[in-house]
Amino acid sequence: MTKLQTYLFLVFSFFLFTSTVAQVNKQQQLEEKRQALLNEIKQINSLLFAAQKEEKSVLSQVEDLESKINTRQNLIRVTNQQANLLSREINDNLGKINHLRGELKELKEDYASMILKSYKSKSTQSRIMFVMSSENFLQAYKRFQYMKQYTKHRKLQGESIKEKTIILQELNKDLIAQKKQKQVLIEENKVAKTKLSAEKKDQEELIATLKKDEGKYARQIKKKQRQASKIDKEIEKLIRDAIAASNAKAAKKGGATTTKKSSKTFALTAEAKALAVDFTNNKGKLPWPVKNGVVVKRFGNTRHPQLPNVTTYCSGVEIATGNNAKARAVFNGEVMEIQKIKGANNAIYIQHGNYITVYQNIINVLVKKGDKVTTKQELGTVYTKSNSGKTILKFLVYKNATKMNPASWVYRM
Repeated sequence: MTKLQTYLFLVFSFFLFTSTVAQVNKQQQLEEKRQALLNEIKQINSLLFAAQKEEKSVLSQVEDLESKINTRQNLIRVTNQQANLLSREINDNLGKINHLRGELKELKEDYASMILKSYKSKSTQSRIMFVMSSENFLQAYKRFQYMKQYTKHRKLQGESIKEKTIILQELNKDLIAQKKQKQVLIEENKVAKTKLSAEKKDQEELIATLKKDEGKYARQIKKKQRQASKIDKEIEKLIRDAIAASNAKAAKKGGATTTKKSSKTFALTAEAKALAVDFTNNKGKLPWPVKNGVVVKRFGNTRHPQLPNVTTYCSGVEIATGNNAKARAVFNGEVMEIQKIKGANNAIYIQHGNYITVYQNIINVLVKKGDKVTTKQELGTVYTKSNSGKTILKFLVYKNATKMNPASWVYRM
């Protein structure tokens, strides 16, 4: 093998390795997404559809079905991405295999030629005569060195053929595995599309019922929105009052830093500052406020999918969970308040420096004001509505008096 051939072989091997690693990483990411979506569908079925109630309203049924359809569509999209990536990998492998086969053929022909030449001059006498027939010592030395290099080159050529044959065999194995994997994904997507079609048919029937009395259902949604807004105002007032009380206490003691905006932000002790920093550093890593759950209402404004003139606002996230599920603290902190809210049972406020997490719709409260809590500590039981059978926790995150999107803070929400 010449220096150029060696260099080209190393370059090819390097690109083969790096491209394979990149493709494997991408496939792993997609597979993680696919498994998460499969788990979400499983939880939606378990938490929203396992115990159907006759009293369950059309609006509630439409919302639950919409959650499942959206998740199913995401699953189909991710599975398609996986299959398409596999198609590209298969085509890349075919190209690499063809390239290697061409190189292997060339190497074998070159090697066969060397073997033939070696065979023709294989006798010791021939090799000795080749050296001894030199015109001078220098020529004899050069001929001897040539024979050594030729033997070494032949050995390297043989090793190169062996290495490339192994690479070719591995590529062929990968190709067979990739084709099988792609077929499995295609079959799973067929099943998912069949289920999606059935769910959309159910959805169409529910929408037809909804459209018959659109005004009535729109009024129901707006009524719920007004109730939610009223509760939000109560929560915001409690937080503002807590900030004012905390700052007044700190000013009296002189043990905390105050600012010009002290009426809107907590004056923090050194310990509280450290806790707030820890909370900030865990953004996107916080555990879920329930052990198992699925988000059924996201933060911010949302246009109703079937009633385009109706827009709702959620100040946090609403999470469907199982019967008798326990709400749990998402981070170390102190119970700032336990508030009884009409129509929403209890709201538990946990303070983490200048951050507050709120757990709404709790019964059988397990903590009291002033308690120190730790990450994942149980706070109480999430209430289950008797008419719908739904167990919904509303979870909010505040920085001082400013609402934050909980999905930015909780891991994979």
